[in-house]
Amino acid sequence: MARIHPTALVDPKAELDADVEIGPYTLVGPHVRIGAGTTVGAHCVLDGHTTIGRDNRIYPFVSLGLPNQDKKYRGEPCQLVIGDRNTIREYSTYHVGTVQGGGVTRLGDDNWMMAYTHLAHDCVVGSHTIFANNAQLAGHVQVGDWAILGGFTVVHQFVRVGAHAMTAMCALLFADVPPFVMAQGQPAQARSMNFEGLRRRGFSAQRIAAVKAMHKALYREGLTLVQALERIEALAQSHPEAAADVALMRDFLAGVDAQRGIVRARRGEA
Repeated sequence: MARIHPTALVDPKAELDADVEIGPYTLVGPHVRIGAGTTVGAHCVLDGHTTIGRDNRIYPFVSLGLPNQDKKYRGEPCQLVIGDRNTIREYSTYHVGTVQGGGVTRLGDDNWMMAYTHLAHDCVVGSHTIFANNAQLAGHVQVGDWAILGGFTVVHQFVRVGAHAMTAMCALLFADVPPFVMAQGQPAQARSMNFEGLRRRGFSAQRIAAVKAMHKALYREGLTLVQALERIEALAQSHPEAAADVALMRDFLAGVDAQRGIVRARRGEA
């Protein structure tokens, strides 16, 4: 049976794997499901239609699956879905989705979520991301795999952060951050590409060269977004080993909202 501290309150309808551990004074609601190997610390609140996968580490004072902060929400059975092997540190708050936004807030696998992180309704976060302390997402935000959000990063609703992107401390995002881009400032602007992060993930010199070429097209040649996209698409021919990276950037840019756009660079920078 699951190891449940005597002071914890776990609803009999909750579905806990036999290898789950629940800490002191934690509350678990009736629609919560928790997979094998997950540990939940003291003084947590897990409620709503929340599904938590395997081998997660949830630290004290975390709040998962409570009603979102959208004034249109009327208590519909929306969901929070958390994958496997995530670390969620103290005082983090992740809310269920809304009917208008698809009904699900989602966190993938192998994410490192530091203290006070927040996922608002209908956010979708990929896998292998790092959210430093107080990184905060408004509703409907999307964050790609391997992205890193610096401490106190704040992301406006509906903004997208591409895979392998990175933000500096206190970045304020009102526009999309394309894959591989490093952004900093209030509002955030592009500074460079996340080359060191790519090297650490095993990107070859050829793939990094293609990322540099995409950076040049986006930020150093004075091109419009449409022109930059055309230049980037051509890189699949000249850099075949980076075809997947080019496709990642192409697909992201094709989905950019015309009014929001992407983070841009100051003249002479990036």
